[in-house]
Amino acid sequence: MTLKPCRECGREISSEAAACPGCGVAWPARERWSGPGFEWKSRARLFGIPLVHVAFGRDLAGRVRVAKGFLAVGQFAVGLVTVAQFGVGFLFGFGQFMLGLTVVAQVAAGLIIGIGQIASGIVTVGQLVVGIYGLCQAGWVKYMWSYSRVDMEAVALYCTLAERVQQFLGL
Repeated sequence: MTLKPCRECGREISSEAAACPGCGVAWPARERWSGPGFEWKSRARLFGIPLVHVAFGRDLAGRVRVAKGFLAVGQFAVGLVTVAQFGVGFLFGFGQFMLGLTVVAQVAAGLIIGIGQIASGIVTVGQLVVGIYGLCQAGWVKYMWSYSRVDMEAVALYCTLAERVQQFLGL
């Protein structure tokens, strides 16, 4: 442990101090501190948007950090491909609460494919689903494959999808 000057008031404090006893600034021995959390953006950009943006926690003003990039990763995120607790993945999203074209989430609001405990989309898989085709326990769908209802159109679609995935994976 060494002594360093506080970056705000200049008082000598421990290099490991979480707050300055004089002025109260957080992590006073660090040259810079951007608040609780983490944020990183790739230098590579397309149309001014980072290719990769990772963000968690809050900034110094207390605002939630939102990841915004072609690949967005964070607690809150918006991107072409998104991994987040709460997010919008325009092409694909993976997380807890997700909105997008194709999503896998606990609550999945997919426009085309939704896979999750609660899911929506044209093709859905989940415990409770809303859509056109549903592989589910229960739901509001036109064609359902469940314990209580077996529509042969739903069975044909899901069997075809399973075959295509196996072919794609070389199984």
